[in-house]
Amino acid sequence: MRDTSHSFETLPDAPGVGYKSQHFAALQSDPGPVEWVEVHAENYMGDGGRPLAQLSALAEQFAISVHGVGLSIGGEEPLDTDHLARLKRLCDWIRPASFSEHLAWSTHGAEFLNDLLPLPYTEATLARVADHIIQVQDVLGRRMLLENPSSYLAFAESTLSETDFLQELTHKTGCGLLLDVNNVFISSTNLGVSPQDYIDAYPTNQVGELHVGGHDRDTDDHGAPLLIDSHDAPVSDPVWTLLEYTLAQTGPKPVLVEWDNDVPDWNTLKSEALRVSGVLVP
Repeated sequence: MRDTSHSFETLPDAPGVGYKSQHFAALQSDPGPVEWVEVHAENYMGDGGRPLAQLSALAEQFAISVHGVGLSIGGEEPLDTDHLARLKRLCDWIRPASFSEHLAWSTHGAEFLNDLLPLPYTEATLARVADHIIQVQDVLGRRMLLENPSSYLAFAESTLSETDFLQELTHKTGCGLLLDVNNVFISSTNLGVSPQDYIDAYPTNQVGELHVGGHDRDTDDHGAPLLIDSHDAPVSDPVWTLLEYTLAQTGPKPVLVEWDNDVPDWNTLKSEALRVSGVLVP
């Protein structure tokens, strides 16, 4: 077992990056402004091997954020207790400075869908998601952060705005929030609303972490802009502008650069982290 005496208890208000194994050596020797790294929980649930060895080494140098993508917090079925037990084992071992999951669902019966699917914002959904968050927090023995989704449509049956829904969840469960600024820009563009108005309505006092990332631009069948949350490109200029606007509301926060597909070399990713540093300390 790893000696956890040097574990970081909180994420620093500094740039972080989503960890990719091809960057292991460069990240350790030339981190630039990076002070923390995020890993996807499901990639580290094995019993050993190179992934856990690398994660153990990184945890001696950087604060670690564990980000889940498979709990299906919004699913109608009960949470998978085996998956939750594996997640607890990982968190008990690595003792991350932060744990987060998505406001989404990815299960239907016994089927797991490799996607993060949206939810209608109703009182029934609110009660179900709150119960799931409480269960996760009770099992893990730690507060979780919940990430806002990227949206491509709105549900006619929704009776709450997304920001009100998130606010109610923090009241009911004591969870914190992961504010993905790129997702806000994507959703606002796709739904034809103001991203600044969304940030103004967001419960920023509950934010523990911010994300930025790249997206793809397309058009829908009517020729209107359609943004896709792809994580395969540099952060766009409008998202940098929205990050500055958001930080004016929240104050300094940990800010993660996500780049999960078509992953670039370390110097390219480090340059994105350097830009985060410049926004955090203008």
